[in-house]
Amino acid sequence: MKGLTKLTAVSLAVAAALPMMANADVLISEYVEGSSNNKAIEIYNNSDVAVNLTGYKLVRYKDGDTTALDMVELTDSIAAKAVKVILHPSAAITLPTGTDSMTGNLYFNGGDAVGLLKDGVLVDVIGEIPTPSGWGLDATFQRNLDNLTANPTYDATQWVELEKDTFNGLGSLDAAVAPEPSTFTCNGATLTNIYDIQGAGDSSPLIAAGSFTSANEVTVKGIVTSRSDSLYKGFFIQDMQGDNSPYTSDGIFVFMNEAAPDSIQPGAEVCVQGKVNEYYGSTQIDIKDDQKFEVGALGEVPAATAFYVADGETLAQALERVEGMKVKLDAGSEMKISRTFSFDYDSYRNNMMLSHKAPLMKPTQMFEPNSAESVALSEANAVNQLFVESDNKAKNGEVPYFPDFNAETGYIRVGDQLTNIEGVIGYSYNAYRLLATNTITAGDFIRVNDRTDAPTVAEMGDIRVASFNVLNFFNDAVGGDANPSNSNRGALTEDEMVLQRTKIVNALVAMNADVVGLMEIANNGFGELSALQNLVDALNAELTDDQAYRFVEITDADKYEGKYIGTDAITVGMLYRPARITLNGAASVIATPEQHAAEAATTREKDGVVESSPSYDKFQRHSLVQSFSINDEKLTIVVNHLKSKGSGCIEDWAEFNEDAEPTDLQGKCNAFRVSAAKVLGESIKDVDGDVLVIGDLNAYGKEDPVAVLTDYDASNTDHVIRTASWTTLNGKVYEREGSVIDKGYGLINLNTQAHGASTYSYSYSGELGNLDHALGNASLAAKLVDIDDWHINSVESNLFEYGSKYTGDLIKSEGPFSASDHDPVIIALSYPAPVVTPLPDPVEPVKNSDGGSLGYFALMLLGALGLRRRS
Repeated sequence: MKGLTKLTAVSLAVAAALPMMANADVLISEYVEGSSNNKAIEIYNNSDVAVNLTGYKLVRYKDGDTTALDMVELTDSIAAKAVKVILHPSAAITLPTGTDSMTGNLYFNGGDAVGLLKDGVLVDVIGEIPTPSGWGLDATFQRNLDNLTANPTYDATQWVELEKDTFNGLGSLDAAVAPEPSTFTCNGATLTNIYDIQGAGDSSPLIAAGSFTSANEVTVKGIVTSRSDSLYKGFFIQDMQGDNSPYTSDGIFVFMNEAAPDSIQPGAEVCVQGKVNEYYGSTQIDIKDDQKFEVGALGEVPAATAFYVADGETLAQALERVEGMKVKLDAGSEMKISRTFSFDYDSYRNNMMLSHKAPLMKPTQMFEPNSAESVALSEANAVNQLFVESDNKAKNGEVPYFPDFNAETGYIRVGDQLTNIEGVIGYSYNAYRLLATNTITAGDFIRVNDRTDAPTVAEMGDIRVASFNVLNFFNDAVGGDANPSNSNRGALTEDEMVLQRTKIVNALVAMNADVVGLMEIANNGFGELSALQNLVDALNAELTDDQAYRFVEITDADKYEGKYIGTDAITVGMLYRPARITLNGAASVIATPEQHAAEAATTREKDGVVESSPSYDKFQRHSLVQSFSINDEKLTIVVNHLKSKGSGCIEDWAEFNEDAEPTDLQGKCNAFRVSAAKVLGESIKDVDGDVLVIGDLNAYGKEDPVAVLTDYDASNTDHVIRTASWTTLNGKVYEREGSVIDKGYGLINLNTQAHGASTYSYSYSGELGNLDHALGNASLAAKLVDIDDWHINSVESNLFEYGSKYTGDLIKSEGPFSASDHDPVIIALSYPAPVVTPLPDPVEPVKNSDGGSLGYFALMLLGALGLRRRS
């Protein structure tokens, strides 16, 4: 029997939430997902009368979603005890003569469950909901004839999986024949040792160079250490004796492409026979076709081997030595959390990632893009990753191997050292993975940089300025004003919005900053129903009058449509404490460039084929400028939020990077952000007094936009920085073609000045770095007391954020941790009050010879000349 046999709790919950239709007559009887557009669904009418199909439709649950997407509305009727086949319009499938069929938009792929709905109610489904990544890819499933009952919860025992592009059952209810029970025996077979199969290299020595499968089958005996019913579909076995060599693994994975029978349990002795296969980097024994295995006695489960990385080897090399084995991470393993428990887009499941000795740093945070050092760090990071997995996909809001996971005491932070977890080492999705076999407690995490109640600089300096990306703070859920795009990127319910606001407020109170630059706040104006006013009201409710904040409002002339800062749904903002710092003039806006490239604005060539570009219209958020007076000195603060790294600009298309990370690792639209940095630098270069540029620049510490604003000098490097082409500014052409930057604008990176390059405020894909910056001119930098990235967000799990969509019954905290996905940056500055020297006390006047008085300053002069007479 092929397919999955265990239902996820999520699919049970989904089914329980749906109205049931007992003994439904119409059901799915066959599923085909083959080459190209060879897709088909066969339905069967199990009743004794024809059924009108009005109200029936086929839907799909895409890539693990639990919400259905429509595919095909069924029409006409289906005869009693008959089938109807729905084909993709471009399918190359020939049906038997007389088959009742229709075409429809079948666009499911591997990883998509397919459901049959009647009047909006799910009556039958093939595939779990949510669906494991890759399930159903290149496969045909036929329903067992002895179980023709519609089921809104997927049951793999009702189905038989057949080879790719198997179509001969479509159009009739032919039974799929299950394979005969295995009669394989290990008696008399010549056994091959597991460690001889694994060898000391990256692939098995039994597989010839250039091949992925051994020429002959091997017979292997071992003790089961773990089953894998979902992630890998098979089981792991281990040689109890081993060869006592640290260079060869004593364990291996046996691939069945389905859940193992119940007789195969940890501790059981199993003998298998099959070919050795290198499956995308995983050494395994493949028995999926013949299923040659024999189960022996059930005994003790092999003890886990303490894992370590030897001097001079990478983590990947150390993991290759124990591939397939059961290992334990202890204190000597030195494995640190590099990405806390969150969603992994490669395996399409929640997990966490470890690295050896320290969390990974983004190469372009530390080194210039394309430099030898940046390339070397990128390569080192790629072989310093171990993912911690559960076999079945985790339930929403739960960590399967850490049942005490919670927001207050059972949290997981980047940088924590993980100990006492055991599991088998597998390889999939181009990475080593530890499939956990035990559970851990909060005490198994060694806290390296634990939570703090406030940033270290909260009481430092004469004033403090903070930069804080507040993760789409929208007040739409409580009737807030509309933004220019009339869209809500934030909280969907009042409860979510209040929780988000409470977490942000608690963070702001602890930061104790006198000026706060905000990013990702709703761009819905400055009125009573604005997000700014909503946040300030909640914040001031927690403060005394002398601690209270106001927000900075731009002039009407700078407002888009008389209300907004630019046209995006989100914007930047600024709060300040009028009791601590005084406005100096009106706020203003620095408009940022837009990119408008018409279709065929440029071309690219690959393999002799020339393509013309599609059109591009890209925008950036405007910057907000406000000057302040503090103790008779002028401080100008500029709040920024540059274009994100996610969606591409025309330069990415031209370099074939529209669907991939650019090779310089700076993300998409880098040249577009450089254009904004150039405009920003030009706008502030002649500003009097101290200048502080803060905000989310969407660029790491050594990337081009930061370099342009700081110390870039083309004469000192081979790295060329260019602006974007096809840009406009304030509705006029700015640069038709991108220009080369020769020299930066001379601001000083305050974090680098105080703490070096290895600072961070953000975590992405397991790498840390600073997207949130504080850049000052020389006079401002001289006033720096200290600067702190308060790590309340970047190192925490995003499951603790305000959103409830994927967090199940997880209880959220009102504390500041996971208030956003960016850490706030707090800058303490020295602006001492002027020192006033008091005049000496007045003295009694001295009479001159004429009876007049000598003045005070005359006496001082006489004293200085030694002429003052003695009394």
